[in-house]
Amino acid sequence: MAAEPPPSGSPQQISAAIQEITERAQVIVRDEIELAKLEVTEKVTKLAKGAAIGAAAGIFAIFGLVLLLNGFSWLAWWLLPVSDTQIFWGFFLVAALLFVVGGIAGYLASRLMKSGAPPTPDLAIEEAQRVRETVSG
Repeated sequence: MAAEPPPSGSPQQISAAIQEITERAQVIVRDEIELAKLEVTEKVTKLAKGAAIGAAAGIFAIFGLVLLLNGFSWLAWWLLPVSDTQIFWGFFLVAALLFVVGGIAGYLASRLMKSGAPPTPDLAIEEAQRVRETVSG
């Protein structure tokens, strides 16, 4: 690589330097925008996954358990030492178990939702602040 001659301050050299600075600033801005897009996309993806898992948990809790609820309720009634006319105690026991399972699923869904919120581009903001400090310094 040949050594460049020392700057003489000619208008052509000043114009070329300004153009180079402008091009580099545009590249930096484009890179920062791309970083921000990637961060937001990643966080929105986490939110979507959390919502999908929460919805799946709800669907499984409703449809999967409905198939077994009636049988469990009758089994609980059969195992409980109550008279033959008090069938409802088996159903109450199964309902209590369902509330526990639903609470666990809701807790897991809320943890996943919190890990992706808010979808702000933190790394891009930090990088932009560093660039601003470098340029102003």
